Amino acid sequence: MIFDTHAHYTSRRFDGRRDALLDSLPAQGVVGVIECGVDLATSRAALALSRARPWIFAAAGIHPESLIEEDASTQTEFGGDWRAELAALEPLFADARVVAVGECGLDHHWPVPADAQLALFEAQLRLACERDLPVLVHDREAHAETYALLKKYRPKGILHAFSGSADDAVWLARQGLLIGFGGALTFKNARRAVEAAAALELGSIVLETDCPYMAPEPLRGRECHSGMICHTARRLAEIKGIPVEDVLRATEENARRLFGV
Repeated sequence: MIFDTHAHYTSRRFDGRRDALLDSLPAQGVVGVIECGVDLATSRAALALSRARPWIFAAAGIHPESLIEEDASTQTEFGGDWRAELAALEPLFADARVVAVGECGLDHHWPVPADAQLALFEAQLRLACERDLPVLVHDREAHAETYALLKKYRPKGILHAFSGSADDAVWLARQGLLIGFGGALTFKNARRAVEAAAALELGSIVLETDCPYMAPEPLRGRECHSGMICHTARRLAEIKGIPVEDVLRATEENARRLFGV
């Protein structure tokens, strides 16, 4: 019953063994994966993966880091013109396999131009609202600006790799957003994530990997994949004081309801 709401199997780190890994996941209990694009090229690749396997669904979007990544199609195909890339991205949403806008958001950890990433995120929030699609939100060291835009547009979607406070998690959930927890919830220093998970109703939580990154304990440091969510689910079950089967069932239902799959 594992539903991974945030994965990057199009990453070059899976080249040469992507198909074998994906084919192994159903036997590990994986019943759903949202494969996230970070630019036009990876969004197209996500759609291709979803067409090949019925349990994979695609999200299409432009990540803020793609504004500075030299090998992102934002640079290689569009010379940094994200507006042109977003226009080229829009036809993908006509395909029923594309169920969300993202990964998109704000990132102040890396030197991404502030004005450009704000404008890009806002444009994708408008797109999500116009198409009545969930948005997959990346928020790294940018809580105030991210929350302000979420209050303004009130989209449905997921706060991916949530790193805010328990109070933030509660009001975001009351606004109708889901909170995504991944391998970081299992880390020994995960106090804020644990507090946020404890404060939320189970109906507001989904699970994710962000693979190939953020493998959970006791596998930290390895290349992550969706089957490892069992460890994150086990930690969430401990926090909630409920069976892990209840966690997996509820988070799968939450994901299917949000994405309509």
